Amino acid sequence: MKKLKMALPKGSLEESTKTLFERAGFKLYTGSRSYYVSTDDPELEGVLLRAQEIPKYVEMGAFDIGISGEDWIKESRVKVHSMCDLVYSKQGFRPVKIVLAASNSSGIKKAEDLQGKLIATELVNVTKDYLKKRKVTAKVEFSYGATEIKAGNLVDAIVEITETGNTLISHNLNIIDIVMESVPKLIVNKKAWQDKWKKEKIENLALLLQGALEAEGKAGLKMNIRKEDLDSILKILPAMKNPTISSLADENWLAVETIIDKLKAKTLIPKLKKLGAQGIVEYPLNKVI
Repeated sequence: MKKLKMALPKGSLEESTKTLFERAGFKLYTGSRSYYVSTDDPELEGVLLRAQEIPKYVEMGAFDIGISGEDWIKESRVKVHSMCDLVYSKQGFRPVKIVLAASNSSGIKKAEDLQGKLIATELVNVTKDYLKKRKVTAKVEFSYGATEIKAGNLVDAIVEITETGNTLISHNLNIIDIVMESVPKLIVNKKAWQDKWKKEKIENLALLLQGALEAEGKAGLKMNIRKEDLDSILKILPAMKNPTISSLADENWLAVETIIDKLKAKTLIPKLKKLGAQGIVEYPLNKVI
């Protein structure tokens, strides 16, 4: 049987990735001490690796596909096929930021203030590219961790990944600039992309993963309304295209169904009720394709 080999991120994105696959229809199984991933799809198998390592192993062909952040893909300087963005993170469904930060007491207010100074980061190549664009010459050293505590003590500034900025603030650091924003990407080995069977499998997987992400911020909404209330209800009812409207046994009533943003439900449902809608049901979605 043919297999599609995938590398999935271990660490901060691990649980979010498992949840995404499950919403897309794939159950992932991992042992508590195992790095191997099995699935309920016999054509898929995987391994958990640090996101930093995944791009190079996909480029080498050890894996057909992988999920890694755009920052690590750029850092690795790899040549892979970028299939699609998968906008999710450890704490939500948004990009993370790669930021330049320095101690509040450093007097460093902009990138140009780092001329001739020392910066610590895990993203050495990304940082050097940023400095080159800003025409700043500074020394960039690799950080093996605990990067936040080095700014103002061991180095002049750091380049670090952040979602909320709270950790930087807690270390008395000020964000000087955003170097880049990063989202996880589904990347493909170039040789695997030329294989007809693998390409179709990858395209189908990408479709389902993106559909699961699209559904995350959405909800289904259905209700019964009087025909005479249809125009007024349609004026306030959002839809991805047009609501589905069906006739009921009572010719004076209609069934209306649509997809809305989850966050709008709490304000929309009371308005619909006031306009005469009945039997209003909000329900979760797994995928929106």
